[in-house]
Amino acid sequence: MIAGIDHFVLTVRSVEDTCAFYQRVLGFRRLDEPDRPTALLFGTQKINLHEVGQTFEPKAKAPTPGSGDFCLVAARPLAEVCASLAANGVVIEVGPVERIGASGPMMSVYFRDPDDNLVEVSDYGR
Repeated sequence: MIAGIDHFVLTVRSVEDTCAFYQRVLGFRRLDEPDRPTALLFGTQKINLHEVGQTFEPKAKAPTPGSGDFCLVAARPLAEVCASLAANGVVIEVGPVERIGASGPMMSVYFRDPDDNLVEVSDYGR
């Protein structure tokens, strides 16, 4: 019934800080459209951003900054991701470590974004 994920929403303290982080560290593209949440684009997916006090309907029942925990699949080798994290002063909390993802074995690193969401970036080594 389900083919994939189109987007998910993060509630953040500052759209500006969140966009700057994901653009600088992971190369996401920012999209601003009138009367729509700011979005971060990557691959064929996006993250919609709801700033505390300026959320869009419908929304989660209890939107809270820092409650996200998600895994992103790297388009480049994990070593390049780690180099970008280091160059931007982002501390890797765990990894690289072996994990099992939706498509099988992968290597992952874990770090925090400006709202303390746990971000996992993984490489299937293909």
